[in-house]
Amino acid sequence: MRWVTFDCFGTLVDWRHGIATAVDLILPGHAERLLDAYVRHEAAVQAESPTLRYREVLAESLRRACAESGTALRPDDASVLAATLPYWPVFPEVDDELAALRAAGWRLALLTNCDNDLIAETRRRLRAPFDAVVTAEDAGAYKPADAHFTMFRETFEPERWVHVAQSYVHDMVPAHRLGIPSVWINRQGERPADPATVRAQLPDLRGLLDVITT
Repeated sequence: MRWVTFDCFGTLVDWRHGIATAVDLILPGHAERLLDAYVRHEAAVQAESPTLRYREVLAESLRRACAESGTALRPDDASVLAATLPYWPVFPEVDDELAALRAAGWRLALLTNCDNDLIAETRRRLRAPFDAVVTAEDAGAYKPADAHFTMFRETFEPERWVHVAQSYVHDMVPAHRLGIPSVWINRQGERPADPATVRAQLPDLRGLLDVITT
């Protein structure tokens, strides 16, 4: 069986837009200034507390980003990211590209740094059905740890497997370490720390089917 696994937030769902829009609801005008700090703190919180539920990771990362920048955050406003996450937008090309993959006979799965309840809400926004989901709650760890990948491999024993994701650190690095073919969806125009880590890259999902079948 042929599988394509995807990271969700940042790859299929516009994570940065979702965070910025949510922050603007409670701290108008501060979203752009807080976004990069939030991204750094989220990675740190996940590394420190690999079994912490993602909704708590979201809240704690926002608290730390606000504290670092000297921005006052009301205690009950720290939940805004988890509350709005089910409404974060899907990138415009995603539904058509996922449909093309399924039509070509590929099975689809999500390997996501998220809770089961939150990803269930997000899946309502993705038109294509997914055949499997591995969450951080299931794996007991957050990527870039190996747990998502090893759980998927041991559970489904894929004959052919390609992993597709936007995050170089969280997804490309562990996929390379584990010998899993991967495609980097480089939406931010980043430069990889080690070019050998990236086997193929695209600016978005358009053309993904051609890349993984050639």
